[in-house]
Amino acid sequence: MLQSDGAPRLQDKATAGPFEITLAFDDNRHASVLFGQYDQNLAKIERRLGVLANAIGNHVTIKGPAEACEQARQVLENLYARVKLGQAVGLGEVDGAIQERVLQGTLFPNSEMERTVFEQIGTRRRGAVRARNAAQDLYLRCLKRHELCFAEGPAGTGKTWLAVGYAVSLLEQGFVERLILSRPAVEAGERLGFLPGDMRDKVDPYLRPIFDALNDFMDGRMVERGMQTGMIEVAPLAFMRGRTLTNACVLLDEAQNTTAMQMKMFLTRLGEGSRMIVTGDPSQTDLPAGQVSGLSEAIGLLRGLEGIGHVRFSEGDVVRHDLVQRIVSAYEARAREAGLQNGRSHR
Repeated sequence: MLQSDGAPRLQDKATAGPFEITLAFDDNRHASVLFGQYDQNLAKIERRLGVLANAIGNHVTIKGPAEACEQARQVLENLYARVKLGQAVGLGEVDGAIQERVLQGTLFPNSEMERTVFEQIGTRRRGAVRARNAAQDLYLRCLKRHELCFAEGPAGTGKTWLAVGYAVSLLEQGFVERLILSRPAVEAGERLGFLPGDMRDKVDPYLRPIFDALNDFMDGRMVERGMQTGMIEVAPLAFMRGRTLTNACVLLDEAQNTTAMQMKMFLTRLGEGSRMIVTGDPSQTDLPAGQVSGLSEAIGLLRGLEGIGHVRFSEGDVVRHDLVQRIVSAYEARAREAGLQNGRSHR
């Protein structure tokens, strides 16, 4: 049984015992993309929501607690709509759809209202990119609301990737005239002269993550053309000194490796019509022992000022891979334990 618009439809409910829902999708190819290779997307839903999901052809049967089955149904409907629009659906999108659905249930427990909770951005090449968890949702809202936004947290939370995507969207919509993407080059010292090759050869290894993100959101030819015309500039932090950056979106990545003076220099480059984004992980600083990170100092000093936003990601917000999340959690747990032991030893 199918609805006329091709959307999946509830076919059967058990009246006793475990709850059961059967969904049918109108397009076998879309259903195959939805379920994932070897049904990995369904397996993800099973683990996260505590249900059993069995796919046969374009049908999927969900069994488990009533509330969990209903959440799984809504997640599958949401993801199927994305597949029909030609959007990719992988494990990350599944995880984001689950978190979004759970958050909607928390905000509107007795409401039938269908609405998008998580914020999204859009670029010509990538299409719509939606936040995968509440922290990313807050981050995108912060980027859209503030002229200067700080984002701190562990690797794999999407800080840099989303910042680049947002910057590209501003450029494509004409809100800014150019992108300036920067990082401290060699740890905090930026000793570029020790590396072989010309200047581009020297800085490329340290700016490669930004190039990778840029190519995710823009066609490679457009990136190359933009760099030739100056519309896109990817440069080490040392090159920012003495400039006033107007009508631009400026991103400083790996900001935990800036000194206090470098950070002050960078922040004071902000000109008219510009947006500035600063990202970093304070737990992975390469500064000499005892030296204060410019990122940590700036966040503490500027917190609460009008026009400045701040988002803090935690290990639970890692979206790169389930294993990465567990690795980050293990390191964070050890750091907390070490902090407690140091606290006891100083009593």
